Amino acid sequence: MKQTEQEILKRSTEITDNYFQFLDDHIADVISGKIGDFMEINKIANELYISHKHLTDTVQKETGHHPCHFYDLKILDEAKRMLCETDKSIAEIANILTYDPSNFSKFFKKFIGQTPGQFRKGNIK
Repeated sequence: MKQTEQEILKRSTEITDNYFQFLDDHIADVISGKIGDFMEINKIANELYISHKHLTDTVQKETGHHPCHFYDLKILDEAKRMLCETDKSIAEIANILTYDPSNFSKFFKKFIGQTPGQFRKGNIK
């Protein structure tokens, strides 16, 4: 039986929604220490019972961005939250997010345009 275009679109939306929900749960598990490291996209696809290519193609088609784009943004959102809401050192935050502090600073600056320290200073209330 051939799938209708509406069924295909519904499944694409479902896959994308499942990916975002998985990311939220997975990142929370890493931050809480329940899991020791972030999964690669191919492992996430396996957890969602689809191929890496299918996940990548579907999320890209649904959103216009690669799945890694959203993964990075969600990690950055958590980093920004911790920088603003906690007094943890930048090195502690980097470690919680499974980064070497130097690599974390480079990653953060690449996306945010500021170092974590600059961001924190500019967002102290």
